[in-house]
Amino acid sequence: MNTPIRILGLDPGLRRTGWGVIDCAGARISHVAHGVIAPKDTLPFSERLLCLFTEIEAVLTTWAPHEAAVEETFMNSNAQSALKLGHARAMSMIVPARAGLPVAEYAATVVKKAVVGTGGADKAQVGWMIARLLPTAGKTASDAADALAVAIAHAHARTARRVA
Repeated sequence: MNTPIRILGLDPGLRRTGWGVIDCAGARISHVAHGVIAPKDTLPFSERLLCLFTEIEAVLTTWAPHEAAVEETFMNSNAQSALKLGHARAMSMIVPARAGLPVAEYAATVVKKAVVGTGGADKAQVGWMIARLLPTAGKTASDAADALAVAIAHAHARTARRVA
């Protein structure tokens, strides 16, 4: 039996950052925990970023993952929104990196293909598959389901690298 690797998946967002933790032992994955970090919209921008930083740090402390994976941002036609999302994504990458974890990045299409089988899947399809793949996760918010999907995509990528 392989020693499980604990993976933290993050789906960054300034309003809602989803996180999900799975254990991966060979090809077997199991749900550990998940949630959503939602800083108050009324906070100044810098405090919302600080909230993301401290909450992601708390997830790391609580669940002690070995590796992290973050969903890449898609291009947004609104430059201001894209820039703000980039800040949230930076928090999702800096906190695990600062803790000494390797941080992988995956495009949304790669994550969807790993979980649903097609890169064009919608949020409902991803949520449905997460419920099937990780039944102990129960009903998850779409942001948390997306984060669990990122963790699963990373688990698959790790297995593929090991086999190749």
